[in-house]
Amino acid sequence: MSTGVQAAKAGRARPRSLPARPRTRLRRTGAALVSGLLVVSTGAGCFSEPSAMPAVRDFLIAWQVENYAAAAKHTTGDPAAVAAALSQVREQLDAASMRLGLRHITRNGDEANAAFEVKVDLGENGEPWNYGGRLHLKRMNGVWKVQWSPSVINPKLADGDRLAVITESQARAPVQDASGNSLLSTVAADIVGVVPEALRDRERTLTMLAKKTKLEAERLMGRVGSAPPKEFLPLLTLQLPEHRALDIQLRQIEGLQFKRVQLQIAPKMARELVGTLGPATAQRLQQVGAPYQPGDTIGVTGLQLLYQRRMAGMPAVRVVATDTQARRAAVPLAEWRGTPSEPVRTTLEQRYQIAAEQALSRLPVPASLVAINAPTGRILAVANHRTKGKNLAFEGVYPPGMTFSIVTTEPLLQRGQQLGAPAPCRATAEVGDTVIRNQGAPRAKATFQNDFALSCATAFAELGGTLDNASLMAGAARFGIGGSWGQPEPENGSAEHRLVPVPAFSGRFPPPADNSERSMAMIGQGKVRMSPLGMALVAGAVDSGTWRPPQLLDSPEPTQQIAPQPLDGGSVTSLNNLMRQSVRYGAARSANLPGTPVRGVTAVVGYTAEGQRKAVSWFVGSRGDVAFALAIEGKVSAAKVAKLFMSGPTQRR
Repeated sequence: MSTGVQAAKAGRARPRSLPARPRTRLRRTGAALVSGLLVVSTGAGCFSEPSAMPAVRDFLIAWQVENYAAAAKHTTGDPAAVAAALSQVREQLDAASMRLGLRHITRNGDEANAAFEVKVDLGENGEPWNYGGRLHLKRMNGVWKVQWSPSVINPKLADGDRLAVITESQARAPVQDASGNSLLSTVAADIVGVVPEALRDRERTLTMLAKKTKLEAERLMGRVGSAPPKEFLPLLTLQLPEHRALDIQLRQIEGLQFKRVQLQIAPKMARELVGTLGPATAQRLQQVGAPYQPGDTIGVTGLQLLYQRRMAGMPAVRVVATDTQARRAAVPLAEWRGTPSEPVRTTLEQRYQIAAEQALSRLPVPASLVAINAPTGRILAVANHRTKGKNLAFEGVYPPGMTFSIVTTEPLLQRGQQLGAPAPCRATAEVGDTVIRNQGAPRAKATFQNDFALSCATAFAELGGTLDNASLMAGAARFGIGGSWGQPEPENGSAEHRLVPVPAFSGRFPPPADNSERSMAMIGQGKVRMSPLGMALVAGAVDSGTWRPPQLLDSPEPTQQIAPQPLDGGSVTSLNNLMRQSVRYGAARSANLPGTPVRGVTAVVGYTAEGQRKAVSWFVGSRGDVAFALAIEGKVSAAKVAKLFMSGPTQRR
């Protein structure tokens, strides 16, 4: 019979934690158990010399400090076989640390029994594996020896047994829309793995795999070395066709095996918000921590990353003694129950999401759109097009131009501005050292209502001289601009519990330093910056009469609370009329539709960013209870794109 004790893992890879113990393999540590000196209980038995105590003590200390050859000399077994068996406890369990503590010794003539404690840090959900061990000793030719058998390692181990750590991972839960439908689609994927026993050159295979995938070679070695030798061990999942090039490269590595499967893992819509999945590289492991290990499929962007633990759940882990000859069932030694995975339910509604993505789909430049339910602040659609994976619908930082006239008109109305009051629209206006040019034709006999509808920048710049900073800043605050709902890294509490847990820009409106800055602020330029989400909330406030913070998730529910801010009723009525006139005969008339009235404003704004001259085209408005904003990088008719969105989704071919 074999006297060696092997360790293996069945099922999917088991959880561990970082950082490493100072050996070649890196691990994630759960409990802080470090190899130190043997702890001897004060309850040790007392008897006359020669005592078994030195032999027990020296054996356990040598085992603990990994001097397996020295430990083997204190046993009756073959030194090489015993040393190998003891070393396999840590190496094949891939334990982060191991600590042994003597409890007591009892003696009966030339025989003795010792009880000891074993604490093995498997990193399994941060809890160590604790169990009691026992040694049987005999005095042979005046020397005490540990009677060797696999039960020295664990009392339930017999000859031919090995230890195994079995992990049962939860099925990953999806990101859902407001109705509970998955926002993910099923795609082909290749599961890449190995059969450890079939590897001709384990180190070479895993080193090449690590180089191609940025996984950590040493940790892959530990993972494969602790796996059942005859079973296929998954190491990473490649989504197709997205990773087809890498898939082809990996197929050139001898020893890797591939299994084609269908998995619901690709974002079906709202990709930049929903996020993507990918293999757990060393860098990503530092971000998400335990209980994941190299190659595990984890969230790498968006909600998939933010709610990784919620959607992946915690695996159930069992340590068992399994018979290598399959003569009996595995004997359970320890168990850690997992936690079920849970979906993340957003407020997105697919009809609006599809309409938003279709409206942007033919644009040759980056564009983003956010739609909300004005009476509640619930986010209905988040669309990004050609944004290179960035969620610019939430994070975009653009000058809003004359769409910001919604915000600056409100304090003018509070001050008593009349819609029909004369307000000439000049070709140019000089305010301090700043010369402002109007994009449209000058109108000497224009009224304030005309100026708003036709987006007359010069008229609004001159009207800025009638407002003080306090009035302007108060008006911006009433529309939630610069509010805490959009901070990507909250000072207090986890981002997961915020109204908008993913990064979002709530706007920037610094106090103007002089008349020139005030005039630029009036027309949404200078230092003023907004995101499509921030401007959609502005449109929603006008539509419903109350600014409301955005709501992105139904589950888990956010704990952050931000009170809605009612606007002055008279100002709301006037703003709705002004925005309707802009669509009826003004600058936004290309967005007009029959039936439910469309209200909105549009703008094309030139600005400098990163040393380059750029432009952004806006539409900000509402129809019915749906308020929305879209920003297009370039000179494009945003009103026409808005009309496509409001017309609803077309039949997909």
